[in-house]
Amino acid sequence: MAYKSLREFIDQLEAEGDLIRITHPVSTELEMTEIHKRTLHAGGPALLFENVINEKGEKSEMPCLVNLFGTVKRVAQAVTLGGEARTTGEELREVGELLAFLRQPEPPRGVKEAVELLPLAKTVMSMRPKNVSRAPCQDVVLTGEDIDLDRLPIQTCWPGEPAPLITWPLVVTQGPNVQGDRQDDYNLGIYRMQKLGKDKTLMRWLKHRGGAQHYQRWKDKKPDPLPAAAVLGADPGTILAAVTPVPDTLSEYQFAGILRGKKAELVDCKTVPLKVPAEAEIVLEGHVMLDEYGPEGPYGDHTGYYNSVEHFPVFKISAITMRKDPIYLTTYTGRPPDEPAVLGEALNEVFIPLLQQQFPEILDFWLPPEGCSYRIAVISMKKAYAGHAKRVMMGAWSFLRQFMYTKWIIVVDEDINARDWKDVMWSVSTRMDPARDIVTVENTPIDYLDFASPVSGLGSKIGLDATNKMGNETQREWGEKLDMDDKTKARVDEIWETLGIRR
Repeated sequence: MAYKSLREFIDQLEAEGDLIRITHPVSTELEMTEIHKRTLHAGGPALLFENVINEKGEKSEMPCLVNLFGTVKRVAQAVTLGGEARTTGEELREVGELLAFLRQPEPPRGVKEAVELLPLAKTVMSMRPKNVSRAPCQDVVLTGEDIDLDRLPIQTCWPGEPAPLITWPLVVTQGPNVQGDRQDDYNLGIYRMQKLGKDKTLMRWLKHRGGAQHYQRWKDKKPDPLPAAAVLGADPGTILAAVTPVPDTLSEYQFAGILRGKKAELVDCKTVPLKVPAEAEIVLEGHVMLDEYGPEGPYGDHTGYYNSVEHFPVFKISAITMRKDPIYLTTYTGRPPDEPAVLGEALNEVFIPLLQQQFPEILDFWLPPEGCSYRIAVISMKKAYAGHAKRVMMGAWSFLRQFMYTKWIIVVDEDINARDWKDVMWSVSTRMDPARDIVTVENTPIDYLDFASPVSGLGSKIGLDATNKMGNETQREWGEKLDMDDKTKARVDEIWETLGIRR
């Protein structure tokens, strides 16, 4: 089924026993994070806290939903592309195959193939968003003196953080529409927001992200602040569209419809010229200031450390709209595994067809969660010639902007399981010479959260060629891999049960 709203997804999870309601009083100050962390580490269910105590020690009017995407199974379930039910990460490769086609569509090689592509083209075109005039997300509209972020049970996730933090906002922006320019599509991005007061937050977006690029273009061409809307609690398909590498030629709202298997329904905001998901729980409308900035952090981050204090623009709220009985969606970030790491593990499957489209020799690609989900990549490949592994690592660094901050790439042969560290380390230890097989690249873009780099935002990368060497890569006789012959394996399989050996 296509989930029209977050509530429909909640109902489905609860029916399956994969969401539980918690009536015991739980504080947004640290307690919620610790409960969430223990549940996620155990592979547990989504949690709906119904007795939430806010930062003032008062009971909140809103329940809090956490751990929504705490397992790969729930991430897969959120994708209802084609009306099909999914429960595994591997099934998400279909999304990657669709993205690969949309990025670089190949012309059909005949009439039959053209006919086969028609349903796909029809699906993409039919998923343009639908506009509605009335929406549940605007059952309640707060403006002027009624705007008050204290109504929201905003979390303080880790000790010592300077203020409550909105952690799951789906921020909607659109670039400037200047005469002669093409109107930008909507950008949907997850950018955390530090609470500054009743009607102000910071907008923490990194320079390479779509929202920040809209902001910079707007600042270059417009004198007024950038309109923006922060959606809290959209349907799961729209949330996933915001964290998926959607081609620049495709609207993220349109892609959300494709993931949902149903058109996204949008409504005009009340105070800014933007459209937001009609079935959302809460929407913060406002403007990102062009000349007002504030210090953000330190906050606990996905690296497992507190980030350094950096300055980001102020978001001034002009309206809060919400359902009559809104649910506040929230999460925490910390050392993996956390919810973003689980999302990264699931989306790993989406990246594989994209890479294989450009590099067919790639067999598997793995971003281990313990590598912060993007700082380390392992690639298994079918090697064909000397230097092939280094070509692939260079290509991976440059192909998708999602890999711009990947510090380590390890390339292994097709006989190595890229997702098994024991296998990978055996390959590194037996098929590598450090002087010959390590590539380092200096002065490259690096995550500004990476305090190990010499300067903020600029650092080095390392590539490890852990493949068997061939041709001019070595002058020595190469080792032959040990393995038992198939006949002996089959014979032992036949007699195993009679041997009395415990497996």
